[in-house]
Amino acid sequence: MASNESYHKQVAKKNELKLRELRSSLPSFCDRFFRGIEPTTASRTRIAYAIDLKVFFNYVQTQIDRFKSRNIYTSDITLLDEINCYDIENYLDYLKVYTNEEGITLTNDENGLKRKLSAVRSMYRYFYYHHEVSGNPASQVAVPKIHEKAIIRLDENETAELLDTVEYGLGGSEHQQVFHEKNKERDLAMITLLLGTGIRISECIGLDLADIDFDNDRIKVTRKGGNEAYVYFGSEVREALMDYYGKRSSLTAAAGHENALFLSNRLTRMTVRNAEVLVKKYAKSAVALKKITPHKLRSTYGTQLYKETGDIYLVADVLGHKDVNTTRRHYAAIEEERRRSAKDKVHLRKED
Repeated sequence: MASNESYHKQVAKKNELKLRELRSSLPSFCDRFFRGIEPTTASRTRIAYAIDLKVFFNYVQTQIDRFKSRNIYTSDITLLDEINCYDIENYLDYLKVYTNEEGITLTNDENGLKRKLSAVRSMYRYFYYHHEVSGNPASQVAVPKIHEKAIIRLDENETAELLDTVEYGLGGSEHQQVFHEKNKERDLAMITLLLGTGIRISECIGLDLADIDFDNDRIKVTRKGGNEAYVYFGSEVREALMDYYGKRSSLTAAAGHENALFLSNRLTRMTVRNAEVLVKKYAKSAVALKKITPHKLRSTYGTQLYKETGDIYLVADVLGHKDVNTTRRHYAAIEEERRRSAKDKVHLRKED
């Protein structure tokens, strides 16, 4: 890909090609659905819908008796009127344990079922709104109840332990120690940045050299949906970034990756997978009892910011949540703790 294209434009182009490939495996009327939702959805969302709809139509073709004798992929949109809510309910039951086209057995938990139903509901809602189908059976199917899981985040001492591990290494063989020394500034800058700003891992690896503004202690990130925003950082993040920035300036990146801030050992822009492995490596040593991912570092930052400010709207804005209720769900336990602490704040009678 052209080196003068931003990382996010490259990703968008790659996603568009992936989506085009997926759409070719769906009934042709689905093209209208994907064109229709393009202005209001991210490319990754459309890819997820296409993957889930591929599973749905494969189920219709292979598991519903009245469709087995015909090729549904050449059918027009009247096919959707032949599918009823009981078919969709049976589809959700099938998804709990099923074998895909490659013969691999797959399962879905509550979140997986909800996501796959969401794709079907979105498709029906679009065509029903545009009067292309006579009914919307997907809307009659109950959304699987999601049981909330405890949010995993780092305590303050665990955060310090993680950063110490990144800075001073994991020990190991001489080769491993040399490898750590080579990447120490990069790893510390990345993990400090994640912990100190709460940005998403995709936003982090998408940073270019020009996105760092040391004069104002901020970075320019591209949020979900393609919107740009400035995120400010404190002195600890500034120090870690400056240490790495000096080393990064001496590196000659691979062609097409000259603008990337965080480089892999192959001198290409780090990928999400690279970053996930990096975080897991250090966290496994520093916080063995918790499964820490880049997203858990984001939750850690959000928790600390909310504890310090008590301002859920500020946390939502800094984290880039479009809906404050998304933030509120994540930090409900802390909010409850704050409400409970309020009981002793107001005294009705002055004590002697």
